[in-house]
Amino acid sequence: MAKVRFLAHGTSWEVEVPVGTSVLQASKQIHAPEGDACGGVCACSTCHVYVTRGKELLSEAEEDEEDILDKAFDVRLSSRLGCQAKIERDGEIECEISRESLDAFYNEHPQVPDPRKKR
Repeated sequence: MAKVRFLAHGTSWEVEVPVGTSVLQASKQIHAPEGDACGGVCACSTCHVYVTRGKELLSEAEEDEEDILDKAFDVRLSSRLGCQAKIERDGEIECEISRESLDAFYNEHPQVPDPRKKR
């Protein structure tokens, strides 16, 4: 099993998942606010995360993922698409959810309050 921690707007979510799970699938299990406008088929960049720990536990980025990341906002060396980053080994992984992904999530789920907005 791998432990995956998601970070966003001062909150963290943690889940244990089996090897073979994608980062996006892990986020959905605990309702972390990671976007997925295309449904997780590598056709957009709304599941963009920054892997801050455990990148060696994930599959390597393939050309399709890199092509989509070329169109993403604020891409860093640690950037991955959650739908394409598959967990290959047990251990601890930490992902910061990108602003792009948070924006997509709250746009896709208007019923979920966006803690970044003042009330």
